[in-house]
Amino acid sequence: MATIYIPFYSRYGNVETMAKAVAEGVREAGAEPKLAFTGDVMTPAEAMQNDERWLATHQRLTSEYPLVSSDELAQADGAIFGSPTRFGNMAAQMKNYIDSLGGLWVSGATIGKPAGTFVSTWSIHGGQETTNFTMWPTLIHLGFIIVGVPYSTTELLTTTTGGTPYGPSHVAGPAADFPVDETELHICRVLGKRVAEIATIRAAAKS
Repeated sequence: MATIYIPFYSRYGNVETMAKAVAEGVREAGAEPKLAFTGDVMTPAEAMQNDERWLATHQRLTSEYPLVSSDELAQADGAIFGSPTRFGNMAAQMKNYIDSLGGLWVSGATIGKPAGTFVSTWSIHGGQETTNFTMWPTLIHLGFIIVGVPYSTTELLTTTTGGTPYGPSHVAGPAADFPVDETELHICRVLGKRVAEIATIRAAAKS
């Protein structure tokens, strides 16, 4: 069984909800998802302490998920990275994790493996596409093969919230309290299934 590593950062739980839907798609393809939380290592303690919702989510995610690991990523057959957007780019917590993967770049452990990205933004114009794009260059340097969402996923033609061919996305709203809707969740599942299917074929070809 192929394994797909799903590292994610989530401040209020929206990206976590998307990660769970990605994992559903991975399971649908007969592969095993492994979710992991980046933690809030880049966050000043006082900032989180002043936001009860953020603090509660951080404490829950830290207790429910293992922290991200370079070893787990190296051993996986594919990966899908999830992050909220920060000025059109990934959050610092995810960037910090990716910046720690120099050892995998040296070893070549992730070369040829499929990978995708998914994001959550404040508004529909807040980085739905650019955040996916700006996550790709590092993944390409690590040797990953980028996987997107094809237009056979007809929801891409009708969505008025999140969802792009470059990767699933969600519009969280000014207070980050808009729930991830079914269209957005479906696109997440599609990406999870696609990455898992490609990883399974690749793993079978190597065995």
